[in-house]
Amino acid sequence: MIDAATPPDYSLSTLYRDHRSWLETWLRRRVGNAWDAADLSQDTFLRVLASSQSLAELREPRAYLLTVGKRLLSNFYSRRSLEQAYLEALALLPQECVPSPEQRWVVLETLHALDELLDGLLPQVRRAFLLSQLHGLGYREIAERLEVSERTVKRYMAQAYEHCLLVDLE
Repeated sequence: MIDAATPPDYSLSTLYRDHRSWLETWLRRRVGNAWDAADLSQDTFLRVLASSQSLAELREPRAYLLTVGKRLLSNFYSRRSLEQAYLEALALLPQECVPSPEQRWVVLETLHALDELLDGLLPQVRRAFLLSQLHGLGYREIAERLEVSERTVKRYMAQAYEHCLLVDLE
């Protein structure tokens, strides 16, 4: 048992040994299966390994792991939702237009990358950007759909382009 009064000097292997099972159990209750929970648990420890957080200074290891795990869980659900929407759209296509498994994988990876890129945008800005880039709508049409002025759409687009450029520089 870990003494709460004096925090242990954690190494990654100690952190993993002491808390992996607990984290996987917590994740399993959220995702509903052991395989996804195990993957998310491993991803959590990989993020910990890649982070700048000093494990030696870690006072609340479970809280830290939970924070990282919750972020990964949020990404997991976002990816799952995006994949489900894509599969539903594919189901509407005639059989001869359905892409190969390789093409579907490339499209899904591209969709995930776009979703991650646009994640920091406000919903209206994101929607304006997608209406412009994916649907080819002009600013007037976007303004009508979003029920805002064309000037607002221009501001939204400037914010979206700036966001994309800044993310690209990171």
